[in-house]
Amino acid sequence: MSRTLQLAEQLISRPSVTPDDAGCQALIGERLARLGFELETIESGPADFRVTNLWARRIALPGQASAGACKTIAFAGHTDVVPTGPVEQWSSHPFAPTHRDGKLFGRGACDMKSSLAAFVVAIEEFLEAHASPRLSLALLLTSDEEGPAVDGTVVVCNTLAARGDVIDYCIVGEPTAVERCGDMIKNGRRGTMSGKLTVKGVQGHIAYPHLANNPVHAVAPALAELVAINAAGAWDAGNEWFQPTSWQVSNIHAGTGASNVIPGTAVIDFNFRFSTESTPESLQQRVQAVLDAHGVAYELKWTVGGLPFLTAPGELVEAVQSAITDETGIATELSTSGGTSDARFIAKICKQVVELGPVNASIHKIDEHIEVAAIETLKNIYRRTLERLNGLE
Repeated sequence: MSRTLQLAEQLISRPSVTPDDAGCQALIGERLARLGFELETIESGPADFRVTNLWARRIALPGQASAGACKTIAFAGHTDVVPTGPVEQWSSHPFAPTHRDGKLFGRGACDMKSSLAAFVVAIEEFLEAHASPRLSLALLLTSDEEGPAVDGTVVVCNTLAARGDVIDYCIVGEPTAVERCGDMIKNGRRGTMSGKLTVKGVQGHIAYPHLANNPVHAVAPALAELVAINAAGAWDAGNEWFQPTSWQVSNIHAGTGASNVIPGTAVIDFNFRFSTESTPESLQQRVQAVLDAHGVAYELKWTVGGLPFLTAPGELVEAVQSAITDETGIATELSTSGGTSDARFIAKICKQVVELGPVNASIHKIDEHIEVAAIETLKNIYRRTLERLNGLE
């Protein structure tokens, strides 16, 4: 059994459902400490939802006074996993790593404990070949990526920024491949912003509508206009890297449940996934202008979950592309599609961030799995990337 597969199985066997790290970071930290990494555990959150974060760093040229003398590459990921769902529906226990038909099954096998194992072994092999590399190496882990994500990576990034620690490159191990390891990487992500719209009306008997004010009727024309804007792709046109901004209603609720009562309020939840062609402020202004034009009485609360970011082709993208081609023969596709990840926090303190991981088809599902052969492939891609970045002048 390869070192990478062995470590992946050890991590999968730990039931680290958010926010419980279940000792994963300690297991990884022990191996990194033997390589000369300095370990820092940063805990955050209330007592009943305590999040564990690990920042581990090995400074190149340790005799130099400045930690910024050499460029730093960080690998980033999460040790927490989503709940298993009904255990009886799994073909094998979700926290008992199991092999079938060339695949490794278990919760977190794909998202993203195999990536974590590949990180660690890639670093080990790189340092075995380069005892005094020009690169400083780091690892950022959290147990709060699958949950609220308010006490995890963002806390570590804020800590690093406050004390002036620099990350030059970062690889996030999220599952990004479509059919084969290396066929797609994410070099950016769209922004996400949610709105909670409360439309005010007057509750009353449905037989006496003149004595009430139905908020559903009041907001319907405005909703129709917002839907039309979205259908026409008129929020923005997107650009070379980003598809046009999209707006979607996720929930509508009004009424008491009785069929003869006009509701007093209607609550509508919606979300924007937006490109770099729009800003939260511009989108907010457009929505509010539509509501105001239709005379809707409302309250609107906004939550910006993350801003869009983009890593244009450069040192990191080119190193990763070359590593993938050398290992697999694939010319990888650059993409900004999909949901959000912790890369949105890292991008605020690191100019070059990409996401690279295994095939994402089974993530969060019953019988989550990864091709066993892909685990070693992924580790080799990470190691080759380190080799290329270490060779840059």
